[in-house]
This record gives sequence, C-alpha cells and structure tokens, in this order.
Amino acid sequence: MQTNLADFIRNTPDGDEADAILRKCVHCGFCTATCPTYQLLGDELDGPRGRIYLMKQMVEGAPVTKSTLTHLDRCLTCRSCETTCPSGVQYGRLVEVGRKHAEQMVQRPLRQRLMRRLLAGLLPRRALFTPAMRLGQQVRPLLPRRLRDKVPVRQRPLAWPSAKHARKMLMLQGCVQPSMMPNINIATARVLDALGIETIVAPQSGCCGAIRLHLGYVDDALADVRANIDAWWPYIEQGVEAIVMNASGCGATVKEYAHLLRDDPDYVEKARRVVELTRDLSELLPAFEEQLVAATRRRDIETVAWHPPCTLQHGQQLRGGVERLLTALGLDVRLPADSHLCCGSAGTYSITQPRLSYTLRNQKVDRLQALEPQLIVSANIGCITHLQSGTKIPVTHWIELVEHMLATN
Repeated sequence: MQTNLADFIRNTPDGDEADAILRKCVHCGFCTATCPTYQLLGDELDGPRGRIYLMKQMVEGAPVTKSTLTHLDRCLTCRSCETTCPSGVQYGRLVEVGRKHAEQMVQRPLRQRLMRRLLAGLLPRRALFTPAMRLGQQVRPLLPRRLRDKVPVRQRPLAWPSAKHARKMLMLQGCVQPSMMPNINIATARVLDALGIETIVAPQSGCCGAIRLHLGYVDDALADVRANIDAWWPYIEQGVEAIVMNASGCGATVKEYAHLLRDDPDYVEKARRVVELTRDLSELLPAFEEQLVAATRRRDIETVAWHPPCTLQHGQQLRGGVERLLTALGLDVRLPADSHLCCGSAGTYSITQPRLSYTLRNQKVDRLQALEPQLIVSANIGCITHLQSGTKIPVTHWIELVEHMLATN
C-alpha cells in the first residue's frame, strides 16, 4: 500500500510507524474472515481492511469525521487480524496511532467525553475504584442488570503465603483485579510459593496503562507506564527472575513498554529490560509441570472449558501452554468452536459498545456451554467477569483452579 503522508504527521514517530505498517498491507482481506465486528455487521469499514483505509486517508490529510471515529471505536483491538495476516501487518499499533489522532481531530458528544473521562479517571486508581467496587458489591442485588454484570460477587480472600524464598519474582498487582477478584493474585502467589518462589508486589505499581491508552489518554497512559517501571526498578536491580503477569491484557501491554517509550531516552533502556523479564503465567509454569503434577491433591474437577483471551493468543501470540498444563494435571480441557474469536469484553468495550459486546458474549457463552464443562477458565479479569455475567457455570482464572488442585485445605 503506497502512502503520501500529510504535513501534520510526516517525519514524526507516529507518521513513520503508520507509514511502515500501511506499506505492509496488500489488501488481501484475509483479516475480515477473523474480525468479530465484520462478522456481526458485514460492513467493510467495520473490518480491519476498511479501518486501515480510513487511517490511511487520515494520515494523508483527508477530513476525519464522526463516522471515522465510530468505526475505530467499534474495533475491539482483539488483534485476531494480526494472527491471520500473511503480511505481518501490526494492526494493533496502527489503530492506536489512528485513534490518537482521530481524538484530536473530532470532538465527541458531551456524554461520551464524560463517560470516557470517568472510566480513565476511576478504573486505574485503586484508591477510588476499590471503595466503589465494595459499595457496588454490598448493593449488588439492587443494581440494574448491566451494572450488576460488572460487579462480581465478593470473594473471600485466601491467605497470602508467608514463606521467604531465595528465588523471587515480581507480580503486577493491577488496578481493578485486586478488588474485583483478589484471589487471582493470591492464588498466583500460593502456586509460586509451592514451587519455592517468593512473589513480590511493588507497593507503588498500579495500572499497566492499557485502560487509558485504549481510551485515547496517551499521556496519562505513559505516566502509568513510567510509574510501574520506577516501582519495579529497585527490585530488578536486586535480581528478581521475572515479572509475572496473570492478566493477559496487562501482559500484552507491558510487553509493549519498550515500544511505547521508544522516544524517551530516560526510560527506553529500562523499558526494554522490563519487557525482557515479563512472563505470562502460561509461559512460566509449564517448566514446573512435573512439580505441579506431583503436588496435585484434589481431583474434584474433571472437565473444564478453556477460553483463551485475545490478549493471550493474538496480543502475546501464546497458545497451547494452559491447555497442555491443565491436561497434564489430569483435566479434560475443551476449547469451544471459534475459540479464536473475541468474547466482547475488550477492556472498557463492554461499557462503551454494549450492543456489540453482549452479542459477542452470548455467542461465546453458547459455545462454551455446549461443551458441558463443570468450570469455565480464562486468563484475563475482563473476560472472566464478562463471561460470568452470561452463564451460571462458574467462570474463574485458570491459576485459581491450579491452586485449588494443589491445596490441602
């Protein structure tokens, strides 16, 4: 695809990146076959190829309209198109550039601006989000259905392991996960403890940056990124083995830190080191398969359905690790039809695009339930909450299942 960049973006980092990505696209259209929104809407502009044309027109100086912004908004950023693309088009990075500049060129309606500012201001701040979530859990039965769907039943926290170990790994605490489902982090620490690894949570670490980044608050997102690097750096200097990710959406974002800060001379080298150390649980735990199999105590769950999040299978290009490990632990692991398609959660998408989000959820839940599992497992807090709102089958993080199988009480 040939490009002729407009003056406003020519010879800028965003312009150089957009130009390089656009030139890889050969218009083949393979991406439309695996795009959830194109499958639902049948509109070329609601598929990757159509959005690429819109972004090409944008960077070449064509007028940007509310329609352009709408089609970009409808993108889940699931990146299934990247997995399908034979030309290696990095659509996820391109759409971030496109959204950033579309936000600057088109003013949203007041209601949208207020909602997005609220989401960007509330969700990444644990000090604000946690009391709001606790209040919501107390009055959950009284909440409207759409709001109740976002408020999981409060968990009874497990005990955090107290043992000290020579081997140490950092873990991203995250922003919404500790208050919504605290046992994901605790189960992670307990499983690592059983393997002789101490889990460290840096007190000053917080949101990975994904929420604000995808909402278009790029400067705020980069502030989140730098804050995490600052919080982790003393532990990295002390020699931690890895930075463990148990939310695949966060992992996909943290693995982009070096790219996000590529033009920041004060942080780019630190960001590269962070990326080198970052490991999703599905990358880390298979190396301990024999120890985990030997430590398994409970076998009261036999059949599970596995929902691989888009941020794991497409964003991080990690497939098969969870299935193989759970199978080694004696479980019958089943994948639904069209397991490559998004469930519709996609960060704040279920709030900003509820109609599309719930349609995708219902399709995914139908396919998961058809497997007749005792339990549905996934690897991202957003997917877990979203899917649970559509089914009575328990939905949990796969590391919670592993912890349950290892626990003796």
